[in-house]
Amino acid sequence: MRFNLIGPFQIVDGDGRILPTGSPKVSQVLAVLLAHSGDPVTPDTLIRELWQHNPPRSALNTVQTYVHHARRLLALPDTRPDTRPDAGPDAGRPVLSTHFGGYTMRVDDRAVDIKVFEQLVARGKEEFRAGRCEAAAGALGAALGLWRGPVLLDVPKGSVLAGRIVHLEEVRIRALELRIEALQLLGRLRELIPELRTLVHDYPFNEWFHGRLITALHQAGRRAEALDAYRSVRRLLRDELGLEPSPDIQRLHERILGPPRGPAQSATALGGVPATPAPARTPAGRPGRSG
Repeated sequence: MRFNLIGPFQIVDGDGRILPTGSPKVSQVLAVLLAHSGDPVTPDTLIRELWQHNPPRSALNTVQTYVHHARRLLALPDTRPDTRPDAGPDAGRPVLSTHFGGYTMRVDDRAVDIKVFEQLVARGKEEFRAGRCEAAAGALGAALGLWRGPVLLDVPKGSVLAGRIVHLEEVRIRALELRIEALQLLGRLRELIPELRTLVHDYPFNEWFHGRLITALHQAGRRAEALDAYRSVRRLLRDELGLEPSPDIQRLHERILGPPRGPAQSATALGGVPATPAPARTPAGRPGRSG
């Protein structure tokens, strides 16, 4: 059994069939348990997720009912917590345990797409730090390939799931940045121009993405388009935030306007924006995180 939380919520059985995910509230409870798989989830956490600050008097009993429906939906055994890898005939199957203080969903990390995603990103970071750019780009590309759309696209979300989703989105942005860096070091930045155009559209206030697009266009000999990309980000920042582009973006602009350089000099100079991305500026004027 596999659980896909990236994009629409899916439960996939061993034959590849997509199973029902239950009512919206049951799906929401399941999503919280899976997002915290291996860790205990208290009833208070589920109550906060389902009703925020206005739970009904029957909230605890209702949560217990939703957990019961979740267990029946997946035909999960109710067991005492047991983390042994060979713990009985149900080892390898998801197990929803009820214990003092809450519930724990025990499921192989390889069966939950967000866990696989985080593990692949962690591997990509290790490979990048070790200077193995090809392996880093491969791991990060595999991680990003798991994204089928916004996390839990079709599931109601309270504050608990919303916080987890924000974390995953920040991890995704950092994975995008590192993969682009790895491919640039491999001399393959130009092939990312279509992807970079999409990224500056999706993350318009992330100046690091803009800088990489400008660099890639200039390296591809598309100087006019590089200058147009600079004018676009400058206009956006001035109109929306009342800001000028960062000093790094401005220096990149000056280099493009300067006299032509040899290929080696151009590649070095147009490394452009620093290898460690500067925090993106948001409409609220606060630095964005890179994960």
